Order: sequence, then C-alpha cells, then structure tokens
Amino acid sequence: MAIHSQPRQSSAPSPAARPPAVPLPRLRHIGPNWYASVMGTSIVASAGAALPVSVPGLRGACTVVWALATVALAVVLAARAGHWAAHRDQARDHLLDPAVAPFYGCLSMALLSVGGSTMVVGRDVIGHGAAVAVDAVLYTAGTVTGLAAAVAVPYLMVTRHRIEPGTASPVWLLPVVAPMVSAALGPLLIPELPAGQWREAALLACYAMFGLSLLATLVMLPLVFARLVHQGPLPSALTPTLFLVLGPLGQSTTAVGQLADVAKTATPAPYTAGFETFAVLYGVPVMGFALLWLALASALVVRAARKGMPFAMTWWGFTFPVGTCVTGAASLARHTGVAAYTWLAVGLYVLLVTAWAVAGLRTLRGLVSGALLAAPRVPAPATARTT
Repeated sequence: MAIHSQPRQSSAPSPAARPPAVPLPRLRHIGPNWYASVMGTSIVASAGAALPVSVPGLRGACTVVWALATVALAVVLAARAGHWAAHRDQARDHLLDPAVAPFYGCLSMALLSVGGSTMVVGRDVIGHGAAVAVDAVLYTAGTVTGLAAAVAVPYLMVTRHRIEPGTASPVWLLPVVAPMVSAALGPLLIPELPAGQWREAALLACYAMFGLSLLATLVMLPLVFARLVHQGPLPSALTPTLFLVLGPLGQSTTAVGQLADVAKTATPAPYTAGFETFAVLYGVPVMGFALLWLALASALVVRAARKGMPFAMTWWGFTFPVGTCVTGAASLARHTGVAAYTWLAVGLYVLLVTAWAVAGLRTLRGLVSGALLAAPRVPAPATARTT
C-alpha cells in the first residue's frame, strides 16, 4: 500500500496571501485643494504687475514668482493625474464628499491664473507670441473646466451629497467663482482676436460669465453668513476659508475694470462709455463690501489663532482672494484716479505677499515632514457656539 505523505506547510505566507502593494501611496491624499497653492502663487506675480506704482525690482521678483507658479502647476497636475490613476476609489470619494468636491473649481482657476500671469509677466521671458499661445491653451482649458465645475458640483450637491441644514461653507463658492476668473482674464486675449465679431463675441461672453458667477455668489453668500450667525464661528482649521468670500468680490471688480479697458477695441463708442461707467459704479460699492468682509474675516481668524488655529492647506485661502482685491483696487485707481485706491492696492499687496510667504513656508515644511501627505483629520462639526 502506498503511503501518501502530507506536504509540509511553509511558515512564510504565500504571495497570494500578502496584501497587495498600494501604488504611489504618497499621492493618495493629494486632493484638488492643492491647486490653491498654484493660484496663490500666480496671483502674487499678476497682482504685483498690476500695482499702480513703480517699485524697483518688483517686476523681476514677479517674474521669478511666475516661474514658481508655472512649475507648481506642472507638479500638481502630475500629482493629481497620478492620484486618479492609482487611487481612483479615493478620487471618487472626493467627488462625493461635500467638503472636498467644491475644490474642483480650483483646477480651473489654477490653469487660468497661470495663463494670465504668463501674459502679464511671463512674456518678458518667453516673448509675446509664446505667451499668447500658452495663455490661449490654459485659458480655454480653464474656462471649459470652470463652466463644467460650476454645473457639476452644484448638481452633486443636490443629487448625491447629504448636507445637513446650517452647514454651508465658504468653499461652496469655489466652483461658481471660477467663471468670474475667466471673465477677468479674458480681456488679456481679446485684443489678440480678429477685429469685429470675434472681439465683440468674446467681450460679451466674458460679461455673461461675470453675470453667471455673480448671481450664483449672491445665492450662496447669504447661506454662508446665516451659518455663521446661527451656528457660530467655523472650526479653527476651517476659519481661513472665510477669506474665500473675497474672491468673487475682488475678482468681479477686476473683471468689470479689465473689460472696460478693452471694450473700446471690441464695441462701438456708445457702449464703451457705458462699460467704463459701470466699472466704477459697480466696483466702488463692491470693494467697500470686500473691505467690510476682510475686517470681519480677519477678526475671526485672530480669534481662532488665539485658540491655537493649526496650519492646514486652508491657509492658502489667505492668498488668491486677497490678490483679487489687489487687482480690483488697482483697477479702481486706474479708472477713478483716486490716490486712496492706489494705497489700498499697495497695502493689500503687502498683506498678500506676507500671507503667501507664510503659507508657502508652512507647506514646504509639511511636505518635508510628510504631515501634509498623510490622511487628513476630519474636524468635528460645530454644533454650538464657543466663547
């Protein structure tokens, strides 16, 4: 009788029993909010070039910052592509998370802002023709992406997200403010179009995106303020997002000023005067409200800082929105000739550069330590006011 021996069991786990290796693990938590760092860097260059004063060495410094923003855009685009390729489950979760999905508007604004700064500052390095080509590509991609986000994110909020009453967040403004950035930066390309129908159509399209974004902002902003009044201050890590409200305010003021500047090349004389008048009649009161909100948001940030506000990527909210107020104030200085707007633009630019330096250094430190690449901590929802 043949004796069949049992095979000896190996103590080492079989390859099939080992957990599969996670590809590109450091990219798993790279969300769309990282595009805010690109926006915040590029606006330093654009706003510096827009200042209605001459500062020795500022143009060269802005050129260096533009180069940093361009590199940052390429790096974040590559990281986000790797995130979608290797961690598609997490990417889908981001779309279904009401706290993360609105940041998809930042992709559009990152493309647009780098394209705009290329036209304003980068042309000194690469030449006018190349700058136009780069901006045309980035502007087209950014505008299409922004319009898609302005529809898709609110659609997800209505149909897929589960949002509790009284939890409105300033980040809700991100997807709907993206078309306003297109409206503000479109005038850089309008003079490059053939005269006649092409320029006029582009001008009116920018005004249409201005209206789209403005009306959507007017719908959402009361929800944000109502949340603050009824629920109290935001959690400290989210307090910097209050500065996002400045984005549509400063960007819309910039947009009407920029559009008025190029209207003379695209429309008949009677309309040109109307556009120039509208730039002042709209921009002055809106900039006034922006300063009111800046004071309120700053007070709440100081309050949160005293309670130990931790660093997070939300700190980049201190940069791009303030930068749009710089360009808005510069536009009003140009259209009104009032020196107060010149000094307002300079003061806001100092605030912008300071915020950018702090956010940039803290981000680099977080990248080196790995803290910013780890799974984010979800703050507990605020259910009651704190003293």
